Amino acid sequence: MGGGFALPASALDWRFEPSIDASATLTDNAGHAASDESEALILRVAPGFTLRSVDSRRVQAGMRYGLSGVARFGDDQNDSIFHNLNAFGKAELVDDFVFIDASARVSQELIDLLGSPADASIDDNNRATVGTYSVSPYVRKRLGTFADTELRYTASGAIFENDVAGTSTVNAVAARLTSGTRFDDMSWSVDYSLRDATNRDDVDTTFESASLTLGYALTRKFRVFGTAGQEWNDYPHIAGTDIDGAFYSVGFGWSPSRRTSIEASVGDRYLGNTYSLTASHRTRVTNWNVSYAEDLSDLTQFLQNSGTVYDYLCLGPDGSLALVENWPYNFPPSPDCLAFGGTPGLVYDLRSGVFIAKTLRAGVSWNLRKLTYALTYSDSRRIYTAVDAEDRTNSLGASVSYRMTAKTSANAAVTLTRTQVPTPLATIARDDDLMALSIGVNHRFSDKLNGALIFRHTQRDSNVAASDYDENSLTGSVNLRF
Repeated sequence: MGGGFALPASALDWRFEPSIDASATLTDNAGHAASDESEALILRVAPGFTLRSVDSRRVQAGMRYGLSGVARFGDDQNDSIFHNLNAFGKAELVDDFVFIDASARVSQELIDLLGSPADASIDDNNRATVGTYSVSPYVRKRLGTFADTELRYTASGAIFENDVAGTSTVNAVAARLTSGTRFDDMSWSVDYSLRDATNRDDVDTTFESASLTLGYALTRKFRVFGTAGQEWNDYPHIAGTDIDGAFYSVGFGWSPSRRTSIEASVGDRYLGNTYSLTASHRTRVTNWNVSYAEDLSDLTQFLQNSGTVYDYLCLGPDGSLALVENWPYNFPPSPDCLAFGGTPGLVYDLRSGVFIAKTLRAGVSWNLRKLTYALTYSDSRRIYTAVDAEDRTNSLGASVSYRMTAKTSANAAVTLTRTQVPTPLATIARDDDLMALSIGVNHRFSDKLNGALIFRHTQRDSNVAASDYDENSLTGSVNLRF
């Protein structure tokens, strides 16, 4: 077998861009208290940088890191330092055979859905720094025109500040054999996966499955498929309930054009009936998407699948624009990409345990000359397997941006969120309604200097009276790239 090794990292071309963010916020309720509201002045300085590989076929990598220093002035206020990181890497180590993927993320996440939802720079009492990582080497091999194979190992995990959740270490193996180019209208695949996780309490969870998928293209634009398999699981659950067994699903895929695609399925599993849907449609000025998924999950998987994803229009070498959808990082795939909508992340907290995740997400964004609009909706349910309870969060958001001049834009957004946490997940069953409104203006002073002034109003109404609060804040910020 012939092959060549990738060039060392030092031989790659890299683009390095340092930056610094600074902001000042005045708030009339820094602690989001129902009474005894405290005013505060909050100053934040965040040096950081973006680093990405350039013009390499075999290595694609990028990262953004920021160090935030926060000083708060007011009654009972403290200072904080936060780290934020988004990083990814892909490399072809041996020509068309050995590959590796890696990613890492550090962010400040909600500890409790019932606490303050404020950003960590405003109030960090209900935020914890969370780090996730994944390293996944794999091999791919073509078996002539008959089939393609892939064998992948993944080491991943999550680390939580002050043990607010179960720090986990995950080892996973996945193998796949898929139909090759010999098969035209018919397609097939054989899949096997094993995922073993251990958290800080030495509670092991194991998810193992094997399946066969068959598909057939009835036309060039319409196909049908079905999957049948068996799964074997081991995790904390209510005594007497089944946690493994046979499963199946049937579905269809329809792609009437390059701009429109729909894929849907229905099936049965020991969890009950299962459904999935993924649909997208775009025009010259709009981008629509909707998805629904049900699966067995835990916090480490949920962290990887529930964050904000971004859509970009990227300029190709020939001058054409290509759509990059569901980009999971908060920096573009390349400097020549323009934002084109996306799907905001789900609202959730760091509750540990195995749960059935049922997630609906939908959004549309469109551009009409100087106006850009966006609507988003999400419905997230977590049904826990060890207790007879579930939490649920619904969120509806709308935003509009008006380009006043070539360098100045006005922006407004409103988000309505309903959170439901029953007993025994909470001492008292809680239903909270949160409204967040923001109005602001952005101005580009130069190619590398941007500024913004934003007013925010936040209000929470709860069936527990002591949990109501109102907050008004005004934030001025600047961003400088060097």
